[in-house]
Amino acid sequence: MSRLLLNCDIGESFGSWTMGLDAEVMPFIDCANVACGFHAGDPSIMRETVALALRHGVQIGAHPAYQDLVGFGRRSMAYSAQELQDILHYQIGALDGICKAQGGRVSYVKPHGAMYNDMMANPAQLRAVIQAVAAYDRSLPLMLMATCDNAAAQQIGDEHGVTLWFEAFADRAYDSAGRLVSRQLPGAVHHDPESIVAQALTIARGGELIASDGSALHLRANTLCVHGDNASSVAAVQRIRQALNAQGAS
Repeated sequence: MSRLLLNCDIGESFGSWTMGLDAEVMPFIDCANVACGFHAGDPSIMRETVALALRHGVQIGAHPAYQDLVGFGRRSMAYSAQELQDILHYQIGALDGICKAQGGRVSYVKPHGAMYNDMMANPAQLRAVIQAVAAYDRSLPLMLMATCDNAAAQQIGDEHGVTLWFEAFADRAYDSAGRLVSRQLPGAVHHDPESIVAQALTIARGGELIASDGSALHLRANTLCVHGDNASSVAAVQRIRQALNAQGAS
């Protein structure tokens, strides 16, 4: 990709319970990672979120998760490789159907929460996820975490003919290996809009971040995430969009 895409986890409300500021953030992003019902979202929320994305010309990505509404998909769960592929196909297909009914389509896949973290820690699980995407539609890119060394993940993607989009985060702290600091630890999520904008620009310029242990960290990324459930990130997203445009990075 020739530019850094700005993405956001979105469509994470459920029934009468509202989460995130979807309408406020949608005009400023390139890609909407839409919850598919297992960790958040429901058929009506999915339909409304797809409609909002289509109105703003935003790419729609499936944001599948472990079947964990209570834990918001942030708890690891034991699945076999086949079960993992089954739940991925179930969720991608559901969102894709809702998109097609409105004249759109799913354009990429980004796993959510514990599934996302687990596949980055376990090469066998990453392979299962990549195989699931390839079996559904090999043309769909898979969004996954950029780390200090993307080579091993890239090799698996190449083996199965799946394009990988490496993702960095504007509002999260990193450890020295380029992994996200656990949300259970203090300082894992940035809440100062100035810090979020500064980190976004550092990533866009290919500069060095400061890891949680004080070491320098360089991430090579195709896309930058801000979280729709972090009010500070939503407040910063317009400024990030303007800054990226000014830098010629998007």
